[in-house]
Parts: sequence; C-alpha cells; structure tokens
Amino acid sequence: MLLIKPSLLSSASSLHYLSSCPLLISRRRTSFLRISHLRTMASHIVGYPRMGPKRELKFALESFWDRKSSAEELQKVAKDLRISIWKQMADAGTKFIPSNTFSYYDQVLDTTAMLGAVPPRYGWTRGEIGFDVYFSMARGNATLPAMEMTKWFDTNYHYIVPELGPDLKFSYASHKAVTEYKEAKELGIETVPVLVGPVSYLLLSKPAKGVEKSFSLLSLLGKIIPVYKEVLAELKAAGAAWVQFDEPTLVLDLDSHQLKAFTDAYAQLEESLSGLNVIVETYFADIPAEAFKTVTTLKGISAIGFDLVRGEKTLELIQSLGFPSNKYFFAGVVDGRNIWANDLASSLKTLKAIEGIVGKEKLVVSTSCSLLHTAVDLINETKLDGEIKSWLAFAAQKILEVNALAKALTGEKDEAFLSANAAAQASRKSSPRVNDETVQKTASALRVSDHRRATPVTARLDAQQKKLNLPILPTTTIGSFPQTMDLRRVRREYKANKISEDEYVNSIKEEISKVVKLQEELDIDVLVHGEPERNDMVEYFGEQLKGFAFTVNGWVQSYGSRCVKPPIIYGDVSRPKPMTVFWSTAAQSMTARPMKGMLTGPVTILNWSFVRNDQPRFETCYQIALAIKDEVEDLEAAGIQVIQIDEAALREGLPLRKSEQAFYLDWAVHSFRITNCNVKDTTQIHTHMCYSNFNDIIHSIIDMDADVITIENSRSDEKLLSVFREGVKYGAGIGPGVYDIHSPRIPTTDEVADRINKMLAVLEMNVLWVNPDCGLKTRKYTEVKPALTNMVAAAKLLRTELAGSK
Repeated sequence: MLLIKPSLLSSASSLHYLSSCPLLISRRRTSFLRISHLRTMASHIVGYPRMGPKRELKFALESFWDRKSSAEELQKVAKDLRISIWKQMADAGTKFIPSNTFSYYDQVLDTTAMLGAVPPRYGWTRGEIGFDVYFSMARGNATLPAMEMTKWFDTNYHYIVPELGPDLKFSYASHKAVTEYKEAKELGIETVPVLVGPVSYLLLSKPAKGVEKSFSLLSLLGKIIPVYKEVLAELKAAGAAWVQFDEPTLVLDLDSHQLKAFTDAYAQLEESLSGLNVIVETYFADIPAEAFKTVTTLKGISAIGFDLVRGEKTLELIQSLGFPSNKYFFAGVVDGRNIWANDLASSLKTLKAIEGIVGKEKLVVSTSCSLLHTAVDLINETKLDGEIKSWLAFAAQKILEVNALAKALTGEKDEAFLSANAAAQASRKSSPRVNDETVQKTASALRVSDHRRATPVTARLDAQQKKLNLPILPTTTIGSFPQTMDLRRVRREYKANKISEDEYVNSIKEEISKVVKLQEELDIDVLVHGEPERNDMVEYFGEQLKGFAFTVNGWVQSYGSRCVKPPIIYGDVSRPKPMTVFWSTAAQSMTARPMKGMLTGPVTILNWSFVRNDQPRFETCYQIALAIKDEVEDLEAAGIQVIQIDEAALREGLPLRKSEQAFYLDWAVHSFRITNCNVKDTTQIHTHMCYSNFNDIIHSIIDMDADVITIENSRSDEKLLSVFREGVKYGAGIGPGVYDIHSPRIPTTDEVADRINKMLAVLEMNVLWVNPDCGLKTRKYTEVKPALTNMVAAAKLLRTELAGSK
C-alpha cells in the first residue's frame, strides 16, 4: 500500500502526481485521499459552450457538410476550440475542468455513438463510428431520415433521441471521452471526463419503430452497463482521477421503479468506479426528496452536484434531511442558463449556509448546469451599452465568478472583484431604465379577464372560409424561406451603413417578390413573405421593443450548427411603433392569395430570450403580450386576413415538476389569448409549435383558442397523431407537419400523401392543413422547391381522391 503524507496532498504538483496513479491507493485509503484532495480552493464547471466565441465550429461544420473542407480541417477547428476552453479554465484556477462536453452535434448523440446504439437503417457495420454514420443519424442523408430531435428538458437546446429496442446489440463504438481526456492531459491539464449517465440516457430514449409500446427502456440497463465499464477502465488506465455522470432526469417526477434503476446501475458499476472519484450531476430543478434519498445512497459515488438557481428548495431539503458526511456537495450557485452577473454577496450567504451543513472541506463551488446554455464571452461585445454590460456575465465571466466565490470561501477574497460586483448589482436595482410604471400597471390589470374571443372557433372558421374560400387540405408553409448569402449580405451592409435605406428596402422587396412568385407557381394556397428582413424570429422583434438589449456575438447553440442570439430583456417591455405592418402589406399587395402576417408570440419571445430575473417571468410575458396585441390589431387594420403568432417555445417553458406545470400553462396560454382577443371573427389566427412532446399539454393547446395550429409531426414519427387516436377532439384547424425540414432529404409525393392519409384517419378533412414541420430558413432552394412541389402534389392528389369518394 502507498502511504500518503497530508503535506504532500496539499500541493498542486502532488495532486497531479496522485491523479496519475489512483490504482495504487487502496479502497480503504480512498476516503482519506478525497478529504485531503480538496483542502485548497475548490471550483467546478459542469460544461462549456462548444461553438466558439465567434461560432467557429458552426462555420467549420457547415463547410464540411457542403464538402468545401475536409474532415481533418473540421477536426483541427474542434481541437483548437477544446484546447482554448481548457486553458481558459486552467488559467482562471478552476480545479475541476470538464472534458468530453465538446460535441460535433449533441452530447446524447455522442453517447449513442459510444454505446454503438445505431439504428439499423444507417447500415453501420461495427467498428469506430465515423462522421458519415454520425451525421446521418443527426441530419439524415439523401435516402434516409434523421433520428428524432426534441428539446433538452426545458431549454432551447435540442438533443437527438436514441431509438432503442430489445434486439439492439450494444458495443463500445466511440472512444471520444478517452481521446479528449488524453488530449487535455498532454497539455498538462487534468480534466473530469463527463458522461451522460446510464439511467438518464435510457429515460431520454424512445422505443424504436416497431417495438411494442409496453417495452421498458430500463430493461436495457444490463446491456449498456458493460460498455460504460469499458469506458471507465480506459479512463482509469489513462490516469483519470475524477469522472462526472450527468443524471439530470433525477429532478423529474420519477416513480419507484425508475429510482431503483439508479440504485441498480451504480451497484453494477461499483467495482469499475473503484479508484475513481465520481460526481453525479443534477440540474434544471429541485431534486425531489425521494430522488435525493436515492442519489445520496448510490454506491461508488464521491460527490453530488445540485442546481441551486432553479433548485430554490434544495438548501431547505438538505437542512431537513442532512447530507452524507462522506460525500462532496457541488453547489451550483452560478446560473448556467442566464447572462446576469451573479450576486456574489447573496451566493456567499448560500454557500456559508451549506458549509454549515456539509463542512468546508466537502463544499465545491460550481455552475448550476452546463454553460452551454449561455453566451460565450462578454469581451466580444464592443457595442453593448456600458451600464447594461456591467450587469452581465457570459460563460467566460461565469468561470471567474465561480473561482472568486471559491476563493472567498477560503478567506482569499478578491475585494476589487467583489466590490465591482456589488456596485453593478446596486446600479441595476436603481436604474430608471429598468422600470416603467405605466407598463407595469397595464400588465397588472390583465389578470382580471381571461381574454377569450367571444365567438366559438367553429363559427369563426365558417366565417373565415366564406371570406378566404380555401380548398380542402389547404397548403401553406410555416414562415421563413431560405436565407441566401446575398440576402445576409444585404442585411449586413445595411446595418453597417454601406447601403441606403432605399436600397435596402428595394432589395428586400425584390426578395419578397421572388418568394411570392415561387409560392404562386407552386400553387400554395396561403402564402408567406419569407421573412427576408429578419435575422431571427425573436431578435427581430426584440430590436423593435423597449426594454430589450442586443449582442453582437451572444450566440447560443440550439442544435447542430444552428445558433441563436437571444435578446436580453433588462426592463419593462412596450412597443414604440408597428414592427411588421410595412413588410406584410407590401407582400399582400403582390398577390391576390391570402398572405400571412408573421409574428412571434409572447411566450416564445420570453422563453427564447435572456429574461430579467428581478421579477416573475409571467409579468414580463404579459408585457410582451400587450406589445404583440398592438401589432396584431395594426395588421388586421391594414387588411391582413391571416395572422400567425408563433408559439414554438410554449412547451419548452413547461416546468419539469408536475406540481408547477398548471400555473405556467395558465399564464402562458392566457398570454397568447391576450394577443388576439379583439380581432374580428373573419380574421384567422394561426399559431405554430415544433420539436417538443405536445401530447401531454394538448388540452392547453386547445385552450389557446387559435383558429389553426401548425405543429411538428414528421420527425417525431407522427407521435402527435396518437393523441387524436386516443379520442381527443380538436375542432380548430390543424396542420401536423408532413416532412422534416431539418434534413436535406426531399420527401416524395407518395410519402407526403401517406402522411396525410394517416392524419385523415384521425382528423376531419375540413380542419386538416398541409404544411412542412417548420420554417425553411436553414434549407437551400434546391431542396425547398422539389419538397414543396411534392407536398402540393400530394395535397391535390388526395383532394381528387376525396372528391371521388363522396
């Protein structure tokens, strides 16, 4: 046995030495190592953004997909980004630096690759999974559809849903976690490899097509654990001292069978975990008491991470139930999902309270979740207002906050850093630009009414049909059309004052005219103007609303290479002037067909922004609803007969705990109804939703009282239709998507017709619309034209068949 002196354990160099030979320390001495290991300042980052400060990975990925660059060039960009991130954390003094949080597309898809859980349709023949199979699963290809994509808990990040069945053969097929650990180690940086935990992986999966609904995904636990054991063995052999298992499903409402799966999984892994320090990380909500009891008794576990930002009751929970004396408490006090500077004084009080329960040596300061969900670095924001900038912290600044808090706990306070933070907190609280008394009073008065339209939806649809005279199975698209390089250049030059306003307006009108003519040629029934003037469906509106601020490089990954730049809601929201009327009326003047006015709904603007954290979210949402209401009424007054108010993110904001969901749905649905409560019966109100599981909130969707809803359906294997098969009656218009726009694959006419026929089996033909899953912004015209051609052809084919069957 190797005897270790306490003095040796306190030095940084000895920590490096010890991490390189964990197997020399007996299990009896491991607890001694763990206690001494953290006597110095302890800080931890759950995960970090992958795209790069200026979206370097996005551009490298898209260049590779377009065959303009090689796999080696893509890998070099990725490696440079990883190295930069690790060095940044090391230079800041971070003790627990994560590795394997980088991904070319998605961390759940990475786990699918690690486990060799490739659906048979992709023709994988074993061996290490390469880019061809990996990206085919993520994006589909010319002949195969992609795997389903859905929201990651209640965030705007999307993950690729694993498709599992009883006959799937798992094998260790991606060594990415070990490779990246070694890559960091070669730089002299010790990291904590991060793995999606085995139970969360299964709970986030779905049964493969053709597998019985009764099939239990957790029955596969014994088949995937051997792969995890292989990964752990390789990590130990490479010298890893710590490993992190992300098990975020622990914050959900789990039953006893699901909780037992955690106990079983880590009991099976116990021997493999020997010689490693293991963190089980939870995030996004409070952990329920029963899950807390489960996770604190797991075998082989050294530490547990908690989200103390969204988990507002966690401190109360550990005060009530206590915390194991032999485990570390990783305290997520720095918000990984928003961009406001941490109130360091308040966080220190929370940390001191935890310290009183778990002890100073067992407390580690951390982020609430991965910083993947926030912008990368505030240093790149050269145009942000100075006062507002002082209130913010992006991922790079949050690393500094975590380390400042960790130092302060050891008595090494950075007084200048803490003073600057206190001054910024005081500035934000007292700033007159934050509060608008008139807006607050108007929004508060909204609660006295439910803001429903006076006429039932069936009567409204009759009135609208008399005016619009649409065929059965009317066709439409969701809103956006491809954003070409020329179009982006025009917007960029206008913002940089390189072209005049007249030149800009003429260019945008020309683009709208092309989109309108294309839709008329395709014989689409209800048109859109294509949104060429819009950079983003939320940012575009935020730029025109009071109370919003904007970044230049505040990009956040949504899925794959797709990034969004969320506006920052710092104050009370109002609409100074109309935002879309000019473009919508210009588009309507180009055609005799109905032209949709396109708006983003209040709940989606809220959920896809960085929202102020100094008042309840519903109050901010009501303020946005009033602004959109003004816009809806102006569009109607200008002669726009069909108005779409997108609520793509309604489901995304649903709290993870069932006990909190009814309150959210009440104010979210109410906010939508506020926007259109005063329009005429003949004005048709559409809404759109995508890439979430809507079946469990279908009654709230009905309660929105929209005239027509278009909703993602095809990429999720028509999961939406099951709710109608189960007897839910939907009397309004509905357009379940007939093809997946996130794949370059072009659907055939027969394929679309088959989807429509499946819809007609559960929905009345007089309420059914035909449309893609989502907007077409990210696609190329070479894909859009044939796809829409086939979509319209399928609708016409079925109209003929339906007419002949009467």
